Amino acid sequence: MAEFEITKRTLLRGAAMGAAFGAAGLSVSAHAEDLPKSQGNVDMDKALEAGPLPEIALGEENAPVKIIEYLSMTCPHCARYQEETFPTIKKDFIDTGKVYYIFREFPFDPRAMAAFMLARCAPNDNYVPFVDMMFKQQRTWATAEDGSAAMLQMAKLAGFTQESFQACLTDQKLLDDINAVRKRGTDEFGVNATPTFLINGKKYAGEMSVDSMSALINSLL
Repeated sequence: MAEFEITKRTLLRGAAMGAAFGAAGLSVSAHAEDLPKSQGNVDMDKALEAGPLPEIALGEENAPVKIIEYLSMTCPHCARYQEETFPTIKKDFIDTGKVYYIFREFPFDPRAMAAFMLARCAPNDNYVPFVDMMFKQQRTWATAEDGSAAMLQMAKLAGFTQESFQACLTDQKLLDDINAVRKRGTDEFGVNATPTFLINGKKYAGEMSVDSMSALINSLL
């Protein structure tokens, strides 16, 4: 896969312009009795090593099942997974100590990068609630003709001011660090689509239903 990096110039230009929508997602459907097929093995100990940014993680670190999700904020499959599958996985497995769950940024375009940067800057460290909000309103800002204005409106709902919004989106170190998270996912673990899950040493590409993800987790308990 060609090397990919979002620069500050492309970030600011791309966030403002209309964005292509939904080109980088995958969907996987399965019956409850069918386990999703993996795309190969990964070194899970290496994958769990922290990268350049603090991990956004939920659950008990010593849980028997470890899941790393690589996601993009403009990916409709990621949005649907977050809305329809993740709440059940959180209730049944994360909150009960069975799964340790890590979110990692994998932006495919400048608008997704901007949304991730804002999530990292969200007031009161509300990364996951901010991501939830942006996914629920994805079409409002991801396809808007003026993406910056649409994202500013969403950000203000989360407590940003015009000044903090601008400061976040011009933070070169944060931009570089998210690019590094994405590059590491590609270079070390072969991630090239979203959502992609690294689960107990296996890689799974594509959105999963509640039944598919639950069956997979239960098979590892």
